[in-house]
This record gives sequence, C-alpha cells and structure tokens, in this order.
Amino acid sequence: MASPKKKLQGLVAATITPMTEHGEINFSVIGQYVDYLVEKQGVKNVFVNGTTGEGLSLSISERRQVAEEWVTKGRNKLDQVVIHVGALSLKESQELAKHAAEIGADGIAVIAPFFLKPRNKDDLTEFLKEVAATAPGLPLYYYHIPSLTGVKIRAEELLDGIQEKVPTFRGLKFSDTDLLDFGQCVDQHRQRHFALLFGVDEQLLSALVMGATGAVGSSVFRDSSTLWSNWVLECRRPKPS
Repeated sequence: MASPKKKLQGLVAATITPMTEHGEINFSVIGQYVDYLVEKQGVKNVFVNGTTGEGLSLSISERRQVAEEWVTKGRNKLDQVVIHVGALSLKESQELAKHAAEIGADGIAVIAPFFLKPRNKDDLTEFLKEVAATAPGLPLYYYHIPSLTGVKIRAEELLDGIQEKVPTFRGLKFSDTDLLDFGQCVDQHRQRHFALLFGVDEQLLSALVMGATGAVGSSVFRDSSTLWSNWVLECRRPKPS
C-alpha cells in the first residue's frame, strides 16, 4: 500500500525541460525554476516529464536525471514531486517507476501505452497494475490524454473498480476536452476521494465548476495560487435560492 501522503490538489505545475542551445538538458536552471514556482507563484506541486516537459522525447537516462534533479532541488521546498513514468514499453515504465521511488518522489503518473494499445479497460488496468507494483510505496495517477495516445477508453469507465486491482491508485490527470466524461468521473467517484486533476488549461473554469480538485497546467500566471483559491470559493459558494 502507498504510504499516507497529503492529497494532491490545487495547482500543479507541468514543468518544461530546460534545454541548452545544443539540445542538452540544462540542469543548472532547475533549482531556479523551483524557487520561481514557490516564491513567485506560490505553487508547490510539480508534474515532471509529462507532455509539457517532452518526457517521451527524452531518453530513459535523461528522464531519470531530470527526475532526480527535481526531487533534489525541490527537497524541503516543494510539497509533492510527481514523476510521469509512462512509456511504450512496460519494462521501461517499471524501471522509471522504481527509480522514482528510489529517489524519493511523491508519486508517479502513467499514460496508456500508445503503439500497441490496450484494447479495453481490463488491459489498461493490468498495465497500470504492473507498473504500480514496482513502486508500491508511491501513489499512482493515471494520465488520461487520448488525443495523443489514441486510447479512447473513457476515464470514468477505468475508475470503476480500479482501486481494488491497483491499491496505490489515487486519481487521474484528465487532459481531454470531453467534459461529460470528466463530470461523470466527479459524480461517480467523489466519495472515493480521488484526486481529479484537470489538464486542459482552456477549459479549467468549466472543470472547476464541475468539481475538479486540482489542475495540472503549463500556463502558470503570477499570483495563480491566489486566483485558484478565489475560483474555488466563488464556484462552490452556495447560490441564493
């Protein structure tokens, strides 16, 4: 079972991977990046090696190094560092998940494999289960982004019964424009206290009204943490009858 951790919610920065002009990772600025998010933006949760960070365009070695740098530089500054470990190969995903646990990450996220795609919910659940088993102390989040993976399994369908098969499952990053699917995730699984993180910046306000518990985004604005708090209060304020 995953060890108890503070629930992942609110604003989560989808971090870029800084590069030099020669296409090498510029590790030297990640510490500054951490300080900027914490001190200027009030954001203390990060999602590393995802789409914004071009994780799937990096080598496995580069992904490991980027993850290590964020965990190291974020220690005692960030609340949660979630590492995306999805890959085409189950073994590569397992390797990255195990590495994330070894370096002290706070959670892992996994997309569906998208070359030889899972045919149905059971196939996808089994893939997530196999990855989660290599990092049994970490919460696992499903990264739902069908526009890039081509895997059209509805998120609400996947959530139904998943925790019985994947005990470390804690929620999902929903990066799709199907608000009906997202709304059904909220309505059907709110009682499970899943993290329901929305990942399409342009539809964030709509998702918040529907019950999103957080947002993983690439557009981080000045005073964004204050804006998030105000949105939550306003959108969920009881309306006069």
